Amino acid sequence: MDTLKAEKRDMLTTPKKLRREGYVTGNVFGRKIEGSIPVKMVRAEAERLLKGKNKGSQIILDVEGQQYDVLIKELDYNSMKGQYEEVDFQALVSDEKVHSVAEVVLINHDKLVGGIVQQVLHEIPYKALPAALVEKVEIDLEKLRVGDVVKVGDLSLAADKDIDLNVGLDEVVLSVTTPHNTDVEETPAEESADEKKGTAEK
Repeated sequence: MDTLKAEKRDMLTTPKKLRREGYVTGNVFGRKIEGSIPVKMVRAEAERLLKGKNKGSQIILDVEGQQYDVLIKELDYNSMKGQYEEVDFQALVSDEKVHSVAEVVLINHDKLVGGIVQQVLHEIPYKALPAALVEKVEIDLEKLRVGDVVKVGDLSLAADKDIDLNVGLDEVVLSVTTPHNTDVEETPAEESADEKKGTAEK
């Protein structure tokens, strides 16, 4: 499992100042932690690890030598600056179920024949013990055709007895629709123009 190093941060120093100094700030909380632990991580190290992670990913957080098995609970990304600013972690306890999300990952885009994907859900919320946590669920677009609808109940997560879904099985994850036909869309306008022309000739 990937490890990220962190240091406890002094609450007298503002997160904004720490970010200017090249840190990502955050907090660690959990059932066996009193209150929370404010932390800071070197931005370069944090972003290198986070490049392949998402909310719901599980990592080891090394806080000054004390290692915590944690779940990434929140990610605050500044799109204007193109960098992470805040990351919150939940320290896991082996016998405690936690709320998390699995990212919906679409594969084989180039093998989808004659359709356009309309994705409704990008993550699936669920609850599970740490040993059963899932970071992502894949949907193979090669197997889909125009008119197909994928619901939560069709996903592998729904069949996992160790996972309690926090969304209905009938919720639509995505559908495959027919591409818009430019010629068809222009037809009403053309007909309208023809009607006006005919009216003018009268």
